[in-house]
Order: sequence, then structure tokens, then C-alpha cells
Amino acid sequence: VELVQSGGGLVQAGDSLKLTCTASGRPFTNYAVGWFRQAPGQKREFVAAISVSGGNTSYAESTKGRFTTTRDNTKKTAYLQMNSLKPEDTAVYYCAAQFAVIDVPLSMRYEYWGQGTQVTVSS
Repeated sequence: VELVQSGGGLVQAGDSLKLTCTASGRPFTNYAVGWFRQAPGQKREFVAAISVSGGNTSYAESTKGRFTTTRDNTKKTAYLQMNSLKPEDTAVYYCAAQFAVIDVPLSMRYEYWGQGTQVTVSS
């Protein structure tokens, strides 16, 4: 599975951004999708995840209530809607995909990764 991301940028605190992750190759409906981020000098951290059907999601405590992940399997695309952005959300954001046989969101062990997109939130 190849993942191509888009949608990052520079915004002010309180603004919103929507990231897109489009897959090609193997059937997207067989893959759970996760979102991760890495700030300079920091380890990569889990942000959100969505199950193969889109019916189940999970979020990091730091993003719960502000971020929403969805997917459109007909378009082979997953989305991360980020609202009420804070300066501490500044990072490179990655989407990832992992083959899944059960319909649960995964917070780790992803095999395929997007190229990353920069999100910068100014105060």
C-alpha cells in the first residue's frame, strides 16, 4: 500500500486543518489507518486511529475532542480533521496503514507509512 498525504500548513492557534491520506495499491478496505506525529526532538506519538470499516476510532488524550478521523473507502482516503489547534500540536504528521482482519482501531505496529506533512500552529 502506498500512502500519499496532503493538507498540512501554517495556521494560528484556534484554527482548523484537515489532513488527507490517499492509498493506492492493495484494497484499502482491508487496512486500518492510524495517524501519528513527531515534533522536533521528540519521539513519534500516536494521534488517532480508525478501523477498516470506519466504525471504530480511538484518540490520544491530547487530541480527544479536538481531532476527528474518518475514512471514505470508495475513495481510498482517510482524513484527520483538526480543530482548536494549539502550538503544541506543531509537528510532522504521518498517516499509516496496517492490514487488519478485525474491525478495531490500532495504535501501533503499522507497516505502511505516508511521507509526512508539516503542521505548524503559531500562538
